[in-house]
Amino acid sequence: MNLLKSLAAISSMTMLSRITGLLRESLFARAFGASAYTDAFIIAYRIPNLLRRLFAEGAFSQAFVPILAEYKIQQGDQATKTLVDHVANSLMWSTLAVTVAGIIGSAGLLAVIASGLAPDAFKDAVLMTRIMFPYIICMAFAALAGGVLNTWREFKIPAFAPVLLNVSQILAALFLVHYFAQPVYAMVVGVCVGGILQVAIQVPALMRIGMLPRLSFNPLSGLHDPGVRRMLKRMGPAVFAVAAAQISLLINTSWAAHLAAGSVSALQYADRLMEFPIGLLGVALGTVLLPSLSKANAEGDSTEYSSLLDWGLRLTFLLALPAAVGMAVLAEPLIATLFHYGKFSVAAIHGSAMPLMAYAAGLLGIILVKTLAPAFYARQDIRTPVRIATGTIIATQLLNLVFVPLLGVAGLALSIGVGACLNSLFLYIGLRKRKIFVAQPGWIGFFAKLVAAVTVMGALCWYGQGLVDWAGMRVHPWLRAGALFAIVGAGGAAYFAVLFALGFRFRDFKRRAR
Repeated sequence: MNLLKSLAAISSMTMLSRITGLLRESLFARAFGASAYTDAFIIAYRIPNLLRRLFAEGAFSQAFVPILAEYKIQQGDQATKTLVDHVANSLMWSTLAVTVAGIIGSAGLLAVIASGLAPDAFKDAVLMTRIMFPYIICMAFAALAGGVLNTWREFKIPAFAPVLLNVSQILAALFLVHYFAQPVYAMVVGVCVGGILQVAIQVPALMRIGMLPRLSFNPLSGLHDPGVRRMLKRMGPAVFAVAAAQISLLINTSWAAHLAAGSVSALQYADRLMEFPIGLLGVALGTVLLPSLSKANAEGDSTEYSSLLDWGLRLTFLLALPAAVGMAVLAEPLIATLFHYGKFSVAAIHGSAMPLMAYAAGLLGIILVKTLAPAFYARQDIRTPVRIATGTIIATQLLNLVFVPLLGVAGLALSIGVGACLNSLFLYIGLRKRKIFVAQPGWIGFFAKLVAAVTVMGALCWYGQGLVDWAGMRVHPWLRAGALFAIVGAGGAAYFAVLFALGFRFRDFKRRAR
């Protein structure tokens, strides 16, 4: 399998997802701006999103995919299908139980994490949380389907599925807002419909490979399966890590809710832009690497294992470093171009640009974690990255005590970025100490060339952005978008031109998995 081709396929689907996601956020900003009610929706959506990551994409995927790859290679399709059936049944019943508990306990949960909301907004947040809780059931199945399809190296459909959530919310923002007394409830409907669509699109693909799970009415069915028990054992530490990370995120949300009105929304808009490079490179690269690393581990091929990691790390630096510099330099142009419409004011531009710049400082660390952590997960070692993640989460909250009084909402973003850099550093040290990763020759020269190229790119982008009054009302939106596109294009062209002049070639990054 050509890993670079697979990465490009996933990245293209992820790009489509992120573009539709940005369109969704732009429409959201235009329709609702930054207010107490947008804060209420964002907080309400964040709670089922937390549980989605906890039960579905986070701990579950980390524990499930390496064991699934092991079964596929060593035990054959029939045993693998039985494992999928048993895992699906356990996952569905557990998320159903959590959903019921969440609907009942939403008010108490929000009283802890969103006490800073105004009373009316708080009531709306509680109701929206209850409506959106079943979303995690859909996401649990979608994560299971994605894990199975990725193990079979069917990457495109799981990568495309999030696009349907964005499309659903876009249509809600365009057409449903007029049918609700509080228009933001249209977005709640969009979330629920989007969750169902993400499940529906993956069912035919599972049927084609013979891995559509059969569910049982017995909640305990499958718990006797040794593969399920191994997965649950490994999920324990991962659940703790994901829970700690998401609790940290909720604490940050609580910090933001006690700052100026609209701070939660400002952080959210910046976070959405950060998800673009993270998804395009970090998530895509982790998705490609985990099944391939798991296969190499199951076959005992340590040379292939280390080589895959080296390839992944070089691609990470090659693409994440210019993304971080570009995002920091072009923070205000990006926010203005994407969101400065309707109720999104000039003050909101400045309010969202600062946390975006702070996030950019840690972008490389965030993406490196997505590359390095699968090296442990593929070896079915979840405890090591969990211990490291837990320590950096504590460090992040301590950094909040320093940065938030100095920088306000931007301090929250900076704490997350610095914490991610610490996380990636300790992951790397762990890999080197255990001799899991042995760097191939040429890294010093590689870094020197990257620094030269990114310096030229950054200078060009800085000069270009200073030529436009991005927040000014007299700049037509299409002219603003055209100017941004030209600056980004020129910066990207300059970056790769310098690299080419210094000896970089596309063929050097081609990689085939054995």
